[in-house]
Amino acid sequence: MSTISDQHYIDKVLQGETNAFAVLVDRYKDMIFTLALKMVKNREEAEEVSQDTFIKIYSSLNKFKGESKFSTWIYKIAYNTCLDRLKKSKKDDFNISIDDFSSHLIKTMDTALSALEDKERKQTIQKCLNLLPSDEKFLLTLFYFDDQNLEEIGKIMNISANNAKVKLFRSRQKLAVILRQQLEPEIIECYERER
Repeated sequence: MSTISDQHYIDKVLQGETNAFAVLVDRYKDMIFTLALKMVKNREEAEEVSQDTFIKIYSSLNKFKGESKFSTWIYKIAYNTCLDRLKKSKKDDFNISIDDFSSHLIKTMDTALSALEDKERKQTIQKCLNLLPSDEKFLLTLFYFDDQNLEEIGKIMNISANNAKVKLFRSRQKLAVILRQQLEPEIIECYERER
């Protein structure tokens, strides 16, 4: 990535050099598409959401005040665009009760995960993440895969950092239950092989 800051290109666009926006699109297109794909779970819709996001970014670029990182501001726009798309399509999300959660499940999950090959582990985690409601999957993705802190996540999702922390905790619990349910057959199979 170039050492020239985002603000340099933002200023150029605001001064009328619209071609400078292409640099910003190029910098963030993969990030936005990945987030959109994780939320809407459909490649074509994710492409449309990405395009809509960049249109919104371009048309509201003058509203970016630099109070947060540019990437945080973009995440927030992408997140809200995804939520709008999901509301329109009214997709049903897979919900799971956190009552099924216990610390024992985490230990079981960790044991099973360590038994899987690295590639299988990543595929399994992604598959389980896809079973979570979009906002929870988005939250876990921001925290674990995009290294966003709770304050940045709060800004993106328009919630407080404390609320982000609570939602992250609950999302982890749900993911643990899902992982347990998905990995239980592998655990049984692993124990049968050892006998």
